[in-house]
Amino acid sequence: MTEFTRGISSQANFRKFSRRLADTVHSGSARTGLADESTDLYPIPLSRETLWPGAVYADPYGHILVLVEWVPQTADRPGMLLAVDAQPDNSVARKRIWEGTLLFANTENAGPGFKAFRPLIPTASGKWRALANDELTDHPEFTSFSLEQDYLIPDDFYASLTKLINPEGLDPKEAYEATLTALVEQIETRVNSVDNGEAYFRKNPRNVIPMPIGAAIFQTLGRWEDYSTPSRDMRLIIAINVLNGLPEKIARHPELFVLNGKNPEEARTEIEQYHAKRIHERSIRYTRTDGSPWELSVAEVLARKPAYEMAYNPNDCAEIRWGAKPDTEEYATCRRYAPAEQRAKMEQYRIWFREVRRPVQ
Repeated sequence: MTEFTRGISSQANFRKFSRRLADTVHSGSARTGLADESTDLYPIPLSRETLWPGAVYADPYGHILVLVEWVPQTADRPGMLLAVDAQPDNSVARKRIWEGTLLFANTENAGPGFKAFRPLIPTASGKWRALANDELTDHPEFTSFSLEQDYLIPDDFYASLTKLINPEGLDPKEAYEATLTALVEQIETRVNSVDNGEAYFRKNPRNVIPMPIGAAIFQTLGRWEDYSTPSRDMRLIIAINVLNGLPEKIARHPELFVLNGKNPEEARTEIEQYHAKRIHERSIRYTRTDGSPWELSVAEVLARKPAYEMAYNPNDCAEIRWGAKPDTEEYATCRRYAPAEQRAKMEQYRIWFREVRRPVQ
């Protein structure tokens, strides 16, 4: 801390330094190759013993998640692994780690997975140096360096993580309820993000936020970064796919579930029927342009998945961003629309969201 603050003699100077630091160290700083050791973070084994609070999940296509707490599995409650992340609009959210929260996609120069901060040790000259990867392998004092996650395909990664969070397995209905609740939490977090954009336009009604070109829609600076939601919306689409795909997962990975004598196909059919019922029983509310609340069932949110491929532009009203269709009562309060040239760009980029594939910048 002394070295960090050396030469900074006032609060004003510290704020300036902090601003420079924030512009230099960002979520992209953790997107580095897993074997690279000129980095602040290094990959760790996928185990309960190594995924401690303070470890991070470096998502090559999203924000950095910082682990904060393990909630153990009990006889009447599924386990949880909780994390926090921050958004460009200055909101900080706690969320559960699950397949819909993080994307595991192994790219060569942006290795995904859980990582720890690389430790520093003092040298004989009184300076500090970072430990290299080989020094961290089986180190007695620090979490070991490991390329274990480098060899996992996404399906195996998510299965391993599920087993860590609920080592005793889950009844399929318990697993479904946990997944449904996680999706609802994710949708409600998006409600806040869209509301933040609406608050900006209430103060600046004549403004149009410029839209970046190409992959920069996911990572840029300024008002677009503050109020658009392309990364969040891609995650929402992923989360919808995870919930819809849970019956198939039960058939594909029966070892993760407690089937109580049922064969996997029977359990799969039961959850398909349960899913069709439960999505009409859970709902969320968002605020329309005129300040009135509008309720959407989870079934409606799922049915609007194609709309979320082009719902991230803050220049559009909240009704459009939640997939309302023209000539409906829900849409009638809409008063703001993205410029035609921006909608043309969004149409061109739509394939990225349909395929949940973020382009390389």
